[in-house]
Amino acid sequence: MASPPLTPDQLFARLDSLGIAHKTYTHPPVFTVAEAVALRGQLPGGHCKSLFLKDKKGGLWLVVALEERRIDLKRLADALGAPRFSFGNAELLYEVLGVRPGSVTPFALVNDREHRVTVVLDGGMLDHDPLNYHPLENDRTTAIAPADLVRFIAACGHARRILDLDPLSRG
Repeated sequence: MASPPLTPDQLFARLDSLGIAHKTYTHPPVFTVAEAVALRGQLPGGHCKSLFLKDKKGGLWLVVALEERRIDLKRLADALGAPRFSFGNAELLYEVLGVRPGSVTPFALVNDREHRVTVVLDGGMLDHDPLNYHPLENDRTTAIAPADLVRFIAACGHARRILDLDPLSRG
């Protein structure tokens, strides 16, 4: 990464500059969906997870979905016409998105200045308002509207693919 990753406060300033309303809640750091469920209380809206994936040809992907989705990576790769997926490692995650494991979020696209990541959004997730994500660190949760998420991704210079992930869930 050529320049240091943004801090949460710099992210909030970026959201403000884009006219994107946001509300942030502070909580102890969480590393798993189960920990997030236990700590968040009654925060409204769609609660989401983000998967940083690498395909077997070196392509990088950020898949953002409702937290309850159990995504079968083989079926997902087939649906996207992508080579086989595996999870990207911590070093690559920090190099490209400037976040650590447990803090993966679509907000980290602000740090992908070379546009190396392909973004995939769960279509069902976009039916929830607000949507909740970590603001680059896992000790907070930031809520924004779905349309504002899409606008933020575009402002970061990323195209996004919207895919119905429900049929790709394991079950």
